[in-house]
Amino acid sequence: MSAPAILKDDAITAARKRLARIGRLLFQRNLTDAAGGNISERVGDVVVMSPSLIGTERQWRLKPEDTLVVDMNRTILVGSGKLTREAHVHFRLHEEFGEHGTGVIHAHARNILVFAALARPIPAILEATRKFGETPVIEYAPAHSPVLADRIIATMKGREDKIRKHAAGTIAPWHGLFLMGKSLNAAFDAVERLDTSAYILLMAQMAGGSPQLEQERQQMETAIAQFTE
Repeated sequence: MSAPAILKDDAITAARKRLARIGRLLFQRNLTDAAGGNISERVGDVVVMSPSLIGTERQWRLKPEDTLVVDMNRTILVGSGKLTREAHVHFRLHEEFGEHGTGVIHAHARNILVFAALARPIPAILEATRKFGETPVIEYAPAHSPVLADRIIATMKGREDKIRKHAAGTIAPWHGLFLMGKSLNAAFDAVERLDTSAYILLMAQMAGGSPQLEQERQQMETAIAQFTE
């Protein structure tokens, strides 16, 4: 696809605007930080992606024209920036699960990072996150490496239905969250739901409310079972 054709394509133009808006929202809502994070959305045979160092150098003040349009061979077709160092993960997710979802977010969400630092999964303790199930943790792999992509892909297999319906995420130890959604809007929504869930778990622990939280979880499961029998 040529650069002039890309610039005239309404779907790609809309995706570039959406990427810029969601990037700003992630930063404003403490769902990622200046140190990193990256987002992408597949449109047909191309991927619209945030460029490298957008947090460090631009503090996520991303404009549509700042986004990259990249083919599936990882060749930049439009845009002057460089590919994010986490391009391995983004492209592998789009290649492996592209029939189920189009939006990918790697986020350094403030509350999720606590679970990343502890290498702990996030259980689905709120009604708003039950659809995701437990958000698992992979075995450590170096950032920006193909091994990291391999391990994230492995955790997504078997969760295709969750991606297709909304989203599925995975925690990388010491690093952050990698998540794929049925759309970029759905992916953003899921990141915030999971970060809220992480916050609730942390606050419950500080308040000494973990036993009560467990009781509430059991009561919720009983209530849900009555409606699904």
